[in-house]
Amino acid sequence: MTWEYWRRSRPESSGTPLPAPSPEAGGGSLWSYLVRSHSSPRAGMFGDQMHNRLTKGHPVVSLADHGATAGTLRVNLTWQTPSADFRPGRDSLLPRWSKRTGRWEQRQGPAMVTVDLDLACMYELADGRRGVVQPLGDLCGDLHHPPYITLGDDNRFGAASGETLYINLDKAAHFRRLLIFAYIYSGAPAFSRVHAAVSFHPPSGQRLVVELREQAQHARSCAVALIENRNGQLTMRREARYVYGYQADLDRLYGWGLQWSRGRKAAQ
Repeated sequence: MTWEYWRRSRPESSGTPLPAPSPEAGGGSLWSYLVRSHSSPRAGMFGDQMHNRLTKGHPVVSLADHGATAGTLRVNLTWQTPSADFRPGRDSLLPRWSKRTGRWEQRQGPAMVTVDLDLACMYELADGRRGVVQPLGDLCGDLHHPPYITLGDDNRFGAASGETLYINLDKAAHFRRLLIFAYIYSGAPAFSRVHAAVSFHPPSGQRLVVELREQAQHARSCAVALIENRNGQLTMRREARYVYGYQADLDRLYGWGLQWSRGRKAAQ
């Protein structure tokens, strides 16, 4: 069960698998490849120089300095589909002798788990209006009318595109603050198991990345970044603050003051 913002009629309801390195990368046997792929699940995701990673030591940037002054800012949530627990010392993929059948049997690899993460945005406009853009409640927003934020298609099965949110930077003067957040709708016990990351793609310049790598046990929701209008300029601050609940807990943490109610996604 999760939360939805109670504003419209409530329908009943519920990113990307990261590319694994090839066995040849780094050499070695199939066994070493399997160990590498489980011990370094995020290898290769943001290994190029075309992004700027926001960290605890470098948490704040000016969006204008990164080419985000006009056009559309694309926000993308991606994640790795987790597998069942993999323990190299015990869960070997080598064949084993079965006393029941009297022959050698090949063990199966770790099973993949379907995970559904949602990307969302709480907004506060310059005229005082507040609300949320999220898949729950069909609150998909509008790019050309208030709140000037809209959602892409809801990804429930780990497609390569992940979850996407669009922000109209031509209407930046209408924004007071935007809280980009993500929550686990189904399929994983905590963020520490899905290796999620949120990237911000301005119309030009380097993308900005917030990696959700903290080992927050049992956390179900995460405030990713806070975008604020400071003297006409949009600045973004890395938050990476985890809560054990959902939207209502993030609302209280940041003082949004919205009313929340339980809900589910409509079946697809």
